[in-house]
Amino acid sequence: MITTPTPSMLRALPAEYRQRLMRLAREVSFPQGARLFEEGGRADRFWIIRTGTVDLDMHVPGRRAAVVETLRHNELVGWSWLFTPHVWHLGAQATTPVRAYEFDATAVRAMCREDPAMGHAVTQWVGDVLAHRLRSARTRLLDLYAPYGSGSYV
Repeated sequence: MITTPTPSMLRALPAEYRQRLMRLAREVSFPQGARLFEEGGRADRFWIIRTGTVDLDMHVPGRRAAVVETLRHNELVGWSWLFTPHVWHLGAQATTPVRAYEFDATAVRAMCREDPAMGHAVTQWVGDVLAHRLRSARTRLLDLYAPYGSGSYV
């Protein structure tokens, strides 16, 4: 399967906005196996991975959770914080020890409201990530559960 990389903050946001956003960052770590969030929970923060890997998973009734994507260095963990009702649409679990930058969603949304140009740039970045994740989830779920897989190499 050929995949396109997830849009990283480093490539998506102008330097000025990255610097402003990073002023809100807090360094955190998670041990292997830690759940960062659960599907349906309150989306009040997000992370940029520094080291390690995080699996995004989706609840599948009658089966164990389906992993839809594995995230790595410089990738965004969580997009639901930006869009109402601010509820996680997937779950996330550290598959290795993880070090990350954590951001308070309320503070970032306030910063974006105060500077509409920055808000537009952040929304575009997160929207691009969301579009990528939806394509990945669709392909992964078809590969897991459709009789002939996704039939796609994109």
